[in-house]
Amino acid sequence: MTLPVDVRRLTPAHAAAYRRLMLEAYARHPEAFTSSAEERAALPETWWEARLAEGPDASEVVFGAFVGDELAGTVGLLFEPRAKGRHKATLFGMMVDAAYRRHGLGAQLVAAALDHARSLPRLLLVQLTVTDGNDGARALYERFGFQPWGCEPYAVAVGGRHVAKIHMWCPLRALPTPRENP
Repeated sequence: MTLPVDVRRLTPAHAAAYRRLMLEAYARHPEAFTSSAEERAALPETWWEARLAEGPDASEVVFGAFVGDELAGTVGLLFEPRAKGRHKATLFGMMVDAAYRRHGLGAQLVAAALDHARSLPRLLLVQLTVTDGNDGARALYERFGFQPWGCEPYAVAVGGRHVAKIHMWCPLRALPTPRENP
């Protein structure tokens, strides 16, 4: 069954819904996120609004997948602020509410994030981390051209154990090999 989904950039007006969805994500999937539900719940509403700030100088952009009026999923892009890294962005906060999984929302969110990244001429690549063993998410990213480049052991401590993160990257356009760069 195909759901009618509207994927669009979130604004500060969506902060409460975004906060609710992400706090649920942090609580249900603590191994998938570096931040904890407790840490994020302690942040004021203004932090969530600032994360969704608009404008050409925004340090990040977050997209939401809406089913009707309900925010059902999110993903963000964080832009590297340092001059030597401004060609990179990091995909973060990928989440689809359990009630809406297996309807293609994740693919629509990743597509929106990559389309936005490609619209910014300075960006050459998008990177991300995915929890080792989260084969569904990894397969989704690989469908969009993400390639693994390393594994970070003991990346996140969760409930007395540690999980590894797979680092992945996706070129946004044809790139010269690093040896060809002057």
